[in-house]
Amino acid sequence: MLRIAVPNKGTLSRPAAEMLREAGYRQRSDERDLVCRDEANDVEFFYLRPRDIATYVGSGDLDLGITGRDLLVDAGSPAEELLDLDFAGAEFRFAAHPATITAVDQIAGRRVATSFPGVVGRYLTDRGIPAEVIRLDGAVENAIRLGVADVVADVVQTGATLRQAGLAVIGEPILTSSALLIGRDSVAAPPVAQLVRRLQGVLVARRYVMLAYDVRADLLDQATTLTPGIESPTVSPLHREGWVAVEAMVLRSDVHKIMDELYDLGARAILVTGIHNCRL
Repeated sequence: MLRIAVPNKGTLSRPAAEMLREAGYRQRSDERDLVCRDEANDVEFFYLRPRDIATYVGSGDLDLGITGRDLLVDAGSPAEELLDLDFAGAEFRFAAHPATITAVDQIAGRRVATSFPGVVGRYLTDRGIPAEVIRLDGAVENAIRLGVADVVADVVQTGATLRQAGLAVIGEPILTSSALLIGRDSVAAPPVAQLVRRLQGVLVARRYVMLAYDVRADLLDQATTLTPGIESPTVSPLHREGWVAVEAMVLRSDVHKIMDELYDLGARAILVTGIHNCRL
């Protein structure tokens, strides 16, 4: 039975469970449950602290896990990224009072407070910047005001919290993170390959829609330039002479622009259908 770690709480928990359900796997019905067995798919899910998942997978005690890239790097685990799940995106940045530090190389010899010492320590070591890394469990933006550190490293989305603390972002992102499926030495196993295919199907279904429309046959080449599909569009003759029906997958983010362009070209009966899942 395949053993998979799933985040039990936090920002990763609900999206991970929803994605697994969309991929056809049973999930726990009670958030207090620590284990869920999916007999139909021969999988057992273990609900663990997100910070611990990379450790369990890296040690080989569990086959796979869903966690953040930040947590994987921070753990220093030998587990590997198998698939980017495209949710829970985040950037890690340095920040400090703009009057004291304005560039990353100025961090040398300073104290850096962070909840992710593994991520920060690796970044500084790779760049040959000597600094003292101080681990805090949260609210690191207060560390400078309280005299604990000279620099902080934390997740930055809008930067509003840092600005409220009188801090400014320094340099480029330390790390760009998102949710991952991680594993170790088991990628070729059939149950793992099946899980990856299913999750890839969910990702494609979320990014694409099916677009169908009718267009004059003499405009088909122009129309299919707008809707080339994944491999190629499906084209069928209509009973109305000189017209064809076209179906193609298009990016959800582009669909309204494409519909407008098709209408201006002369296409009609333009319909959009959601994709629940797929295998490509």
